[in-house]
Amino acid sequence: MPTLYRELPAGAQTAYGEAYEATRHAELHRSVASLSGSFQSKSIKGRRYWYFAYRDALDGRVRQIYVGPSSDHVESLKAKASQAPDPGLPRIAAAALAHGCASITPKHFRIIRQIGDAGFFRAGGLLIGSHAFVALGNMLGVTWASSTHTQDIDFAHGGRNISVALPADVDVDVRTAIDSLQMGFLPSLGFSGNPSGTYVSSAEPDLRLDFLTTRGRSDAVVDLPNLNISLQPLKFLELLLEQPAQAALLADQGAVLVNVPDPTRFALHKMIVAVERPPSERVKANKDLDQASAVLECMLDQGYADTLQASVADLLERGSGWRSRFDTAIKRLSARHAAIAARFVADVSSQAQ
Repeated sequence: MPTLYRELPAGAQTAYGEAYEATRHAELHRSVASLSGSFQSKSIKGRRYWYFAYRDALDGRVRQIYVGPSSDHVESLKAKASQAPDPGLPRIAAAALAHGCASITPKHFRIIRQIGDAGFFRAGGLLIGSHAFVALGNMLGVTWASSTHTQDIDFAHGGRNISVALPADVDVDVRTAIDSLQMGFLPSLGFSGNPSGTYVSSAEPDLRLDFLTTRGRSDAVVDLPNLNISLQPLKFLELLLEQPAQAALLADQGAVLVNVPDPTRFALHKMIVAVERPPSERVKANKDLDQASAVLECMLDQGYADTLQASVADLLERGSGWRSRFDTAIKRLSARHAAIAARFVADVSSQAQ
């Protein structure tokens, strides 16, 4: 019997699948309906990804809109790209919620949808953190036992430091999208007096948006002109950004298509982040370990041990710093969720070493 998640009823899983397909179709149709271009694919680290390539009328550059990793669903989506989407997307999303799928708060949904509408996800951005955890639950057909409540909304982008499947050359204006929310978001300044990659609501100080990127040779904030946003570097984030997935994020208002981390990498990254936190952030560290354990338990139960093995092997190949933190993370995981940690070590870690 699983301890950290519950399997969603078959009706909920079917309803989510329909909402996911409808959301992807609506997003792709909106992106390519007025553009002249073609579908193209590329192979990245052994996986095939599809894009819609078009020539920008303003500067003549060829740009790409991300469609998704190769699958039967993507082939179906490509075939339907020119067809108008079902106008009843809010109704379809509501049906998924009625069947038991998880939703996020209306306020957070409005923020994420606005940033998505600005093109952040088409330009290579990911939704990470607890909101991605909610999306991963629906994607895996489960509901999590641990709390997913948070006032932070975390976004990530590879910036200039990492080659990922998502295109990063699309021009969008994230800052204007944030301002258009009219929720009092102001950029938080770092020690140098420059924007830190965090936006805090003047009306609700606990409500904040964090824009993160991989760490290069320094901790200096990265400014991306094509996004009109500043990104705060974070160690070990590159593990989270590789091999992204897509999911439909649901709320009472409808659904929005977001890029999210691969669930196995999400779990491993949460483990690493947990051991990086200082003692003063013990509550957050425990939340990280709870989310990692829930995903690990679910992935093992669903037969994804091979996928976990591959992700662990990738992590261990990144160097001694990664390996030492992973060893510490296993000990922390064992102290909090002994049975899941033991199963994880037996089924995955020992075979990857």
